[in-house]
Amino acid sequence: MINLAVIGAGDWGKNLIRNFSQLPDVNFSICCDLDDKRLQYIRTHYPQLKLTKDPQDIFNDAKIDAVVICSSAVSHYQLARAALESGKHVFVEKPLTLKVSDAEHLVKLTDENKKVLMVGHLLKYHPAVTKLKTLIDSGEIGDIFYVYSQRVNLGKIRHDENALWSFAPHDLAIILYLLGEEPVEVTARGEAYLQPNIADVVFVNLTFPDKKMAHVHLSWLDPHKERKLTVVGSKKMVVFDDMESSDKIKIYDKGADRAPGYETYAEYITLRSGDVIIPALKLTEPLKNECLHFIDCIKNNKTPLSDGRDGLKVVKILTAAQQSLEQGGKPVRISNH
Repeated sequence: MINLAVIGAGDWGKNLIRNFSQLPDVNFSICCDLDDKRLQYIRTHYPQLKLTKDPQDIFNDAKIDAVVICSSAVSHYQLARAALESGKHVFVEKPLTLKVSDAEHLVKLTDENKKVLMVGHLLKYHPAVTKLKTLIDSGEIGDIFYVYSQRVNLGKIRHDENALWSFAPHDLAIILYLLGEEPVEVTARGEAYLQPNIADVVFVNLTFPDKKMAHVHLSWLDPHKERKLTVVGSKKMVVFDDMESSDKIKIYDKGADRAPGYETYAEYITLRSGDVIIPALKLTEPLKNECLHFIDCIKNNKTPLSDGRDGLKVVKILTAAQQSLEQGGKPVRISNH
């Protein structure tokens, strides 16, 4: 039985509390939040929980095995650091930290303390993304040329982070997972239309070592609500549309075939348009999958699919993209060492 505590009972924290409280191998015992209304909600719906406003109560409790951190991003590093130093396993929501050096330190602490550090890159636990990864790794899509994603809607408007830091961790984590490599350069352009210095819309471009490209469109000021990712390969193309209720993956047997023995491009490139295949998926809740994975990693001493190093890679890209954003889209190189 894993004795668990949660720090942060906001909108997303409530979802984590709901999922962890339903797992059979979890003894969910303490919830921490600074807001009286949030604590009252937890008291009403989970009367068995001990409540506190001081996270130190959790760190000092030797019975607590693991801590789930779902507080504001600016507090992630300090809370995760304190939890690891007190000998706890840690699940922390995205982004892992707001600084590369802080993320590196958490990875170091994880190794030194031999604990599990898992980052809430939720979509890596989505059945559709798992299927997409299988399609790519099997070679069915062919060589991947480029990937692009859209994560846009009208609201919820944040005041403490821009659209890049709020939305991009999801897409960046998926892109790194699917391609199995890290970008070497990033450019980002955006504008703050609603609030000074808080970009509402951001366009991010990633360049990879072998000519692969990725493009990410992020906005909370858009007429559409879209959560879509497209992968273009040498054999086939795939679209993951998370707004679809059931047909979340569509495989397009489309492409451009190059025949040998011709001298001009017009002669040897032929376009191909075949069937559209919709594979059957068992659509389990990604958040439940994520929570189950965290507990499984603790019980069986496994490395999470979204471990601290995965979180660090995403923070590196976010930091470089923010630098490019502030410099009007100037390309920024990313060190992967």
